[in-house]
Amino acid sequence: MPTSELTFRTALDTDVPELVALIESAYRGDTSRAGWTTEADLLEGQRTDPDGVAAVVKADTGRLLIAERDGELIACCQLEHRGDHAYFGMFAVRPELQGGGLGKIIIAEAERTAVETWGAREMRMTVIRQRAELVAWYERRGYRRTGQFTPFPYGDERFGIPQVADLEFELLVKPLGQRRRRPGSPRP
Repeated sequence: MPTSELTFRTALDTDVPELVALIESAYRGDTSRAGWTTEADLLEGQRTDPDGVAAVVKADTGRLLIAERDGELIACCQLEHRGDHAYFGMFAVRPELQGGGLGKIIIAEAERTAVETWGAREMRMTVIRQRAELVAWYERRGYRRTGQFTPFPYGDERFGIPQVADLEFELLVKPLGQRRRRPGSPRP
């Protein structure tokens, strides 16, 4: 893994084309097979599109967090404030950089950001239940399966073209540590 420092920032409108390319490369098509997060055997077609990414970038309730190394976009994730919890989604790491510990760093930064920005007590996400290896990776990060499922949006090609039957999402949750108060600061 390169030794140069990883930096984080909130995505801008001008980042949308590069973000779409990153997300697509991590999940769809032959390029995604260079990493381990590919969904290419389950879904064809697009994972997202410029309008979907732009909506996340512009949302008042959250942000699209970008990870860069030497000014180059290498990963991203969506954070959305939803009351007492934050939603984590649109997580992508460049396929050729997957498997080297970068994902752990990104998700830890996302959790820290959710706690410090919104005081979130829990992080939630949905994962395709058929992605056993990915679900196991999240479980090793402290997320737990809830057994709450929602069906995949079959027939809506904005989310991909299913190659298998019975795809569904499972809700995963993780309690987040509380923000530490500075000595002498008032309680919230």
